[in-house]
Order: sequence, then C-alpha cells, then structure tokens
Amino acid sequence: MPYRRTERVIERLAARRDDILASARAVAAANGLAGVQIVPVAERAGIAAGTVYRYFPAKADLVAALLDQVSAQEVAAMAKAAAAAPGPLSGLAAAVTSFAGRAMRQRRLVFAVLAEPVEAEIEAHRRACRRAITDVVEGCIRAAVASGRLPEQDVRIASDAILGALIEALIGPSATIDADPAKQRDAVQAMVLLVLRALGVVDARARGLVVQAPWPAEDAAV
Repeated sequence: MPYRRTERVIERLAARRDDILASARAVAAANGLAGVQIVPVAERAGIAAGTVYRYFPAKADLVAALLDQVSAQEVAAMAKAAAAAPGPLSGLAAAVTSFAGRAMRQRRLVFAVLAEPVEAEIEAHRRACRRAITDVVEGCIRAAVASGRLPEQDVRIASDAILGALIEALIGPSATIDADPAKQRDAVQAMVLLVLRALGVVDARARGLVVQAPWPAEDAAV
C-alpha cells in the first residue's frame, strides 16, 4: 500500500515551508535578493541546508516562492482596502495608500522584490508579480472610469505609470524618505494626491479622498 501523508504531517511540512520563506524574507529585507542563498536562509531558520533543498531544489525556486508570497500578500491587502471603500475613487485612493504605506515600512525588502537587478529567470517571474500588483490599480481605475468618476483614458498605461512612479518615489535612487512616521505618512499622502490628480480628479476632491483613505495597520507591512 502506498504511503499517504497524514493531515498532521501535511501541516508540519507546510509550517516548515512557511518558516523557510519567513527566513528568506528576513534575509531579503536585510541583504536583498542577492543574499537569499540556501545556506544563510537555512541558518536563519535553524535547519540544515539539505532541508531547504527538499522544499526548494535551487535558489531560483526559493526566490520565486518568496516573490509569489510577498506579491500575493500585497495584492490581497490592496484589494481588501479597495473593497472596503465606499466608492470607486475612494477604493483607488485606499489601494494606493495601502501599497505605499506598507512599502514605506520595509523599503529594502520592496526594492529587493520589485526593483533589484536579478538573473533573467527570476526577472521574468518578478514581472508577473509586478503585473499582479498593477492589475489591482488597473481594476480600480477601470471601475472609476466606468462609473464616470474619471475621464476616459488608457487604463493599462495609466496603471503601469502609477506603479512606476510609486516605486521611484519610494525606493528610487533619488528618493528621500524621513524616518519620522508622521512625515512618512505625509509623503504617502503626497504620492496618493499626485496619482489622483494625474488621473483627472479635481484638486479639492482629490485632497478629500487622500485624507479619508485608511492607513494600513501596523502589522500589515509588506
């Protein structure tokens, strides 16, 4: 009779995989994706390197899983923020605030996940992860256009431009982010205001949406 894993074994294996990814995330937050190697990740997780290899046969597999996890969490948080808003423009402001506010707390990790130079096989995977994040913004813009809250425009180009601008403002080489949480919040609100104005929201309305957009919870960092 072939061996069948029990539910407890499956849960234990899943927990070990999560521990490995948590260690990889911590390494990436400290040293970037270049630092996400099997041995240092294993050491941080307190396990043998061979154990990591059983879950992730190569570094590329580990990094790909990390990118999937981080982008999935980000997409879920943005979508949740947008869904909780009372209207399409409020949803757009909430989604952008969610992304920028969460990213502000762990800028090194965000750079690693979204912008750090990587091998071609990982870059192709990362583009898909970035696309998933952009798709949330695109969906919010599309809903606002359909409801007449925004003028007709090329929604795909607009969403790509917005994510690019946010990444540049948050982690670009000329980005200047103050360590003061209050000033960080001001910076995020300035980014959201820029996004709304660029899409065609009149200034007074845009400022109101920025103020009303909920700030992501402290435990919801990227």
